[in-house]
Amino acid sequence: AEAAIDHALALVSEGADWLDIGGESTRPGSRPVSEAEERERVLPVIEGLAKRTETPISIDTRRAAVAASALAVGARIVNAVLGLRDGELASVCAEHGATLVLNHIRGEPASMQHDPVYGDVVREVRDELLAEAARAQRAGVARERIWLDPGLGFGKHPLRHNLPLLGRFDELVATGYPILVGASRKQFIGALTGAGVSERLPGSLAAAVAAVLAGARAVRAHDVAATRQAVDVACAIRSACAPELN
Repeated sequence: AEAAIDHALALVSEGADWLDIGGESTRPGSRPVSEAEERERVLPVIEGLAKRTETPISIDTRRAAVAASALAVGARIVNAVLGLRDGELASVCAEHGATLVLNHIRGEPASMQHDPVYGDVVREVRDELLAEAARAQRAGVARERIWLDPGLGFGKHPLRHNLPLLGRFDELVATGYPILVGASRKQFIGALTGAGVSERLPGSLAAAVAAVLAGARAVRAHDVAATRQAVDVACAIRSACAPELN
């Protein structure tokens, strides 16, 4: 936990505006962990960070019970990585007045990349996210506390699906909800360039800049200092060209 806290504080010093803490991998092929193990991994980190930084903390989880525990010790945001499959997750956010990030996913992390199928991926992702947002509002989450994440790499073919989501990003922005995007080190960058995971910073920056110029309100990144600089420049350009997006 102390190593994780130190790493998180280093990310803040590099320019992170919020910290996303997760205890269960959701990369393609990953397997779930027990609720007890997830709690053991994340709660000491969140509680320790909340005492040492004012930077908002999000809990990356699929479980309402874990989200409730994390919010009780200092998290302010729930990053619902599997959307609202846990029917109590939105109610927990409403009870705590927490911000809710709804991530789009098809399938389960262990198998989600096994031939995902869409007709019009952008339209379907948008519509499914809007349906989730409506569910959250019915559960009591205020509209202004809901963010949408198109879930690049979560049940998406590397090229057939992820690229249209970035290329038609304005259709997601048009929903009126703030959009968060996580392209950092994703498989589609490797499929395009042949770069290994540790060599994907240039492609990650290109995707982040493209999303910001199209109206993204936040990007999730591993390489914070480099991404911060790229995003700051992109935001300045966006502000000069399309101030209504800011």
